[in-house]
Amino acid sequence: MLAISRQNLIKELLQENKSVTIADLAVRMNVTRETIRRDLRAMEKEHELIRTHGGAYILDGVQNDLDISTRQVLKIEEKKAIALKCDALIQTGEIIYLDNSTTAWFIANKISNRKLTVVTNSLEIANILSTSQTIHLFLIGGEYSQRTKSFEGSSAQRSLRQYFFDKAFISCRSVNMESGITDTSDNSAVLHQLALSHAKQKYLVVDHSKLDNISFSSVAPLADLNGIIMDTEFSPEWKQYLDKHNIRYY
Repeated sequence: MLAISRQNLIKELLQENKSVTIADLAVRMNVTRETIRRDLRAMEKEHELIRTHGGAYILDGVQNDLDISTRQVLKIEEKKAIALKCDALIQTGEIIYLDNSTTAWFIANKISNRKLTVVTNSLEIANILSTSQTIHLFLIGGEYSQRTKSFEGSSAQRSLRQYFFDKAFISCRSVNMESGITDTSDNSAVLHQLALSHAKQKYLVVDHSKLDNISFSSVAPLADLNGIIMDTEFSPEWKQYLDKHNIRYY
C-alpha cells in the first residue's frame, strides 16, 4: 500500500473513531509500526492530526469524545501544573469531589497522601486512592463505561445526590464566555451539574486549549463557579471577564 493510500485510510479512521493507535494501524495495513509513525509525523506536519504516545487523534466536532487511554497521555505537564494548584487549595480534612477526567486523575495522584474524604465516579481514581492510608474514599456506583473507566447513568446520579462536598473539582471539554461550561455527553454534564450543586466551593479545572470553544451538552454558566484553575495565565480579556463576575482564577 502506498503512503498516500495509507494516509487516506488513516484519515477515514480518524473521522470515524476520532483516535487511532499505531499498533492497530500496523496490523490493519500489514506494515511496520515505524512506517505508521512516519505517516503520522507527515500528517501532523500538515495539521491533519495530533500525535500522541502510541497513536494520534483529532479534535473535530462538538461531540468528539476521546477514550480515557488516549486522554491520559495528552498534556501531561499541563495537568500536573493544574494538580499542583488544586493541592494548594485543598485543606486537610475536607470532603472533595473529583470527576472522571484525566485532570482529576492527576489531582488524585497529587493528594493521595493527604488526610481527606474523596468522592468520585472514576474507577481509575478509585484505584489510585484505594491504597492510601489517609484517604477516606467513596466510589459512586452506576453503569460502568469502558470508554471512560467510570460509572455513569441514572444510578450514578442517584448515588451522587446523597453526598455534599466542601469543594468539587470538575473538568470539561470546552469553556466559552457566552456558553459557559460544555461537555461532549449528557451523562457527563448531568453528573457535573449535580456535583457543583452539592459543593460549597465549585472549581473548574481545564488546560488552556479548552478556552473559547463549545461542545455538545451544557453543564453550567461560568457565574456558578468560585474559580477556574488553568495551567497557564489567562489572557487580559479572560481576566476582565472573570473579575467582572467575581470568579477567581489560578
